Amino acid sequence: MSIHDLSVKATDGNQVSLSDYAGKVLLIVNTATGCGFTPQYEDLEAIYAKYRDSGLEILDFPCNQFANQAPGTDEEIHEFCTLKYNTEFPRFAKLEVNGEGADPLFVELAQTKPFGGFKGVKGLALKAVQKQVDKEFGDKAYIKWNFTKFLVDREGNVVARFEPTDDMKDVEAAVAAAL
Repeated sequence: MSIHDLSVKATDGNQVSLSDYAGKVLLIVNTATGCGFTPQYEDLEAIYAKYRDSGLEILDFPCNQFANQAPGTDEEIHEFCTLKYNTEFPRFAKLEVNGEGADPLFVELAQTKPFGGFKGVKGLALKAVQKQVDKEFGDKAYIKWNFTKFLVDREGNVVARFEPTDDMKDVEAAVAAAL
């Protein structure tokens, strides 16, 4: 399956076909505004500014399933991100990435590129939390934490997964190589 075969919900409630992004390299991210990784918005916006003219789109999907770190409405989340981090990349409606209500996009992404483990000191701290998330969602614990990133090539194939503890320089290097 190509990611381009799926559709997602925009913040206005309308469905957006991911085929609209055919020919673009995508970085798809589940985000939260109150997470220890929220400052990654700054890195994501820098990557977007540097590569969007070369065909990159970053697609932002807020998710409140990890310690309620994305409270608020879609409008409040959008306002926070644009005012605090000056983000310009597309943001979609808040969704679920795990459990029975997991959005089909994230199910497909995570089944194509499964969890590879957390890295570093923050990764050690997240391991205990991850075990609780896995217990809560069982075999539908697709995403382990906020700011998991998936790189999709121009044809809609998932080519890489980056956990929130991965170095953003590695994310940028993979984006540049995909472009």
